[in-house]
Amino acid sequence: MSMPECLAGRLSVPVIGSPMFLLSQPELVIAQCRAGVVGSFPSLNARPSGVLEQWLQRMRSELTSADAPFAVNLIVHKTNPRLEEDVALCVKYQVPVIITSLGARADVNAAIHGYGGLVLHDVIDNVFARKAVERGADGLIAVAAGAGGHAGTLSPFALVQEIRAWFSGPLALSGAIANGNAIAAVRALGADLAYIGSAFIATEEAVAADGYKRMVVEGSASDIVYTNLFSGVHGNYLRPSVVAAGLDPDALATSDPSRMDFGEALVSKKAWRDIWGCGQGIDAVREVVPAAALIARLGAEYRAALTRLAE
Repeated sequence: MSMPECLAGRLSVPVIGSPMFLLSQPELVIAQCRAGVVGSFPSLNARPSGVLEQWLQRMRSELTSADAPFAVNLIVHKTNPRLEEDVALCVKYQVPVIITSLGARADVNAAIHGYGGLVLHDVIDNVFARKAVERGADGLIAVAAGAGGHAGTLSPFALVQEIRAWFSGPLALSGAIANGNAIAAVRALGADLAYIGSAFIATEEAVAADGYKRMVVEGSASDIVYTNLFSGVHGNYLRPSVVAAGLDPDALATSDPSRMDFGEALVSKKAWRDIWGCGQGIDAVREVVPAAALIARLGAEYRAALTRLAE
């Protein structure tokens, strides 16, 4: 295994709380870090742009070396008009972990490495994984089938196997992970960390509508639909929210990927307000709880799984 040095000994369970668009904000991130997992948020959640500096100041003032480090997710796609500004702020406040998405940028990686930060890049296949490492990423997040948000289609068995055939650095795995058994499976596959998002939607600290949280608690894998209609990138969404928006989840149109928009207009789009992203692992989520309670459950289940396997 290749646990990153900045995380070794600082995690209660080997988990990164994945950055959820709109939903991951300081209250959730701080609660995650204090409970012993990496908390993260997309920089674009901090709106308008000046809010990001306020959030980074808060992270630096409220979190200590006794907590797990926090991470900021940067969308490095060309359609993100705030990228240079957000990178500069991450450098200024020396964000411990940067998660890059939708493109691999050597200049961004170099800027983060300049102060000793760790860069993890999310990928959906082995081709993108190689490109990310070639351009300077320290580690990878393998986004497999079943993950919430912008998910891939490959089995986690295949994806981790192909990456581990040539890459020995830090590796996280995403895809329908919502209990401790799944975290143990992540480790057994050869990855270092589980990357969990959807389970955190149903926490008290997540900035999600009550109906969204209730839909997660009541849902299962069969309630997830995979489409690129809403953002231009394929992702998983809650079927009941698509139906509630007046659309047929079994007859959705295909969007033009070149029309992705990660600017300020994205927040006002009806799709992001009323059509809710989620992964396939939510049958393990049975109630809305504080983030610390969820992490405690994951940790107990993970340790029990390891004990059971050892026996």
